[in-house]
Amino acid sequence: MRHLPENAVLLRIMLGESDRHGHQPLYEALVLKLRELGLAGATVLRSPMGFGANSTIHTAKILQLSMDMPIIIEVVDTREKIEGFLPVLDEMMDGGLATMEDIRVIHYRPGGNASA
Repeated sequence: MRHLPENAVLLRIMLGESDRHGHQPLYEALVLKLRELGLAGATVLRSPMGFGANSTIHTAKILQLSMDMPIIIEVVDTREKIEGFLPVLDEMMDGGLATMEDIRVIHYRPGGNASA
């Protein structure tokens, strides 16, 4: 298991569930590429509601069920690894939004010990 330093970066990628990269969902292609490139970790979150630049509401409500739900991919790693991934992200994304922020990593260990 790779140990992240206390100070790391969170890359948050926001896109639509229907966005594609070739024949596969874009979120899936991005996570597989992140893993291939050895980044520390990524999590895909499906949101029940949101809107983007065009102000179209996407919701999971039964009467307004959208087939293009908001997807958020959160990636945590060192600044160098995240910045090294950005050119790949640029090539794979046709639309969407990404943000980066400095974070403090807290590792939780078995037995209840936390380390920063």
